[in-house]
Amino acid sequence: MFTPALEQANFKTPSEIQHLAIPVLLKGEDVLGIAQTGTGKTAAFGLPLLQLLHNRPKAPPKCPQAVVLAPTRELAIQIFTELTNFAKATQLSLACIYGGVGQGPQVKKLMQGVDILIATPGRLLDLTQQNKLDLSEASHLVLDEADRLLDMGFIRDVKRIVAQIPKRRQSLLFSATMPEAVLSLANEILRSPVRIDVSPKQVTVEKIQQYVAIVDTTAKLDALHHLLMQKEVTRAIVFGRTKYGCEKVARKLRGAGVSAEAIHGNKSQNARNRALEAFKTGDAWVLVATDIAARGIDIDGVSHVINFELPHEPESYVHRIGRTGRAGALGCAWSLVDPSETKRLKAIERFIKRKLDIATLDFPTASTAIISQGATPQSRAPQSENRPTKRRRPRRRKAAPSAA
Repeated sequence: MFTPALEQANFKTPSEIQHLAIPVLLKGEDVLGIAQTGTGKTAAFGLPLLQLLHNRPKAPPKCPQAVVLAPTRELAIQIFTELTNFAKATQLSLACIYGGVGQGPQVKKLMQGVDILIATPGRLLDLTQQNKLDLSEASHLVLDEADRLLDMGFIRDVKRIVAQIPKRRQSLLFSATMPEAVLSLANEILRSPVRIDVSPKQVTVEKIQQYVAIVDTTAKLDALHHLLMQKEVTRAIVFGRTKYGCEKVARKLRGAGVSAEAIHGNKSQNARNRALEAFKTGDAWVLVATDIAARGIDIDGVSHVINFELPHEPESYVHRIGRTGRAGALGCAWSLVDPSETKRLKAIERFIKRKLDIATLDFPTASTAIISQGATPQSRAPQSENRPTKRRRPRRRKAAPSAA
């Protein structure tokens, strides 16, 4: 039934999580899956879900048959897009609801009857409280990126949602990590689940080169600019801890002639979509993001990840650097570490069970660096055969700072 869609998506052999999960799910059993982003989880739960539902009567208005919860709008949209492609050979109806946009079109879609609903917790609860959504007919529940759901403070919302779904259901919980809080949640909502663990033996992928540069906070912008100017950098994601900080970094980079976009929780959904689209097409080759972008964004060709600031949790470091080195490609991750962040660095090294290589950056001091002074912008469009073909209008370039 799904053969054409699978062929179009270039699915030739199942990934490990797909090979192990699909037969179990087709039997109707609950599953506790431990797998990182990018391992094929969406197809692992999506294909059995479509198979189990496709012969059932169409869902009545505002009463979905299956609910998939995702922590972020980006991940919800990604899941919806992939499942929609798989469902082309069926008569099943899918919808995706999330906050940050008007609810009118989403409510209209729900009233037409939706078989599979992909949602973020906040918007889903809003619509149930308005009696525009009824979960009493749902027979399947999927929690994707459960650890991220808890990290973002959705635990109470998730429990309130689960309480509205019949106990006689098939439940699936997927998580990249399995801290005590996630295990406790799994014990609450799953019935005798089959545990499937395809987490790597090593926390970080070996093919990702990882470096640390000890840099004072006041010099980080200059160090970042220096790294981005290296010819090896063809597409980069820069991670910061705060929304304001990411916006400031993106603004400074643009002032220095770097095509950069920012994505964080304060931006509207339309603004976030535009930023992601610009990054995907190559109109912007640098994306500055908070950890909201560490999962649910699967973009090939990211040559470098740069931690402008280390994350609060060591697990987030793993998810950040996992944005590079995808689809078999090599990847490189840099972390700019102020001496005050050394405790966070040590926590990360304990978590990944390895010492990170310390490197020295030879970049201009604040008295001469472009970003610090706000001098005439200096641009560089990375030169690589791997660069996206769509590019901004060329401009006259000045010589880039000398490499280390």
